[in-house]
Amino acid sequence: MEKLKVNVVIAGRTYPLIVNGEDEEEGMRKAAKHINDLILNFEQNYAVADKQDVLAMCALQFASKLEINTIKASQEAIEVTNKINELTNLLEYHLK
Repeated sequence: MEKLKVNVVIAGRTYPLIVNGEDEEEGMRKAAKHINDLILNFEQNYAVADKQDVLAMCALQFASKLEINTIKASQEAIEVTNKINELTNLLEYHLK
């Protein structure tokens, strides 16, 4: 896989990164844009003077979305497993 050097700007600072291929580069650039958009949103809507506070709020929002999605995926997996078990039991009953 091709290594690429990428510079992303987050909160006015440039971060040089090395990524694996164009997909990862695109993902990094999109993530940086999303972070910068969120920073701008927080700065416009809340009285936040310190960039560290804004970045902490961004981190909390991203982390909470990840956790919520993980919980939902886990619940969906349990529901799917239960349905499969119900269907398996139904099939076994009718095939006996």
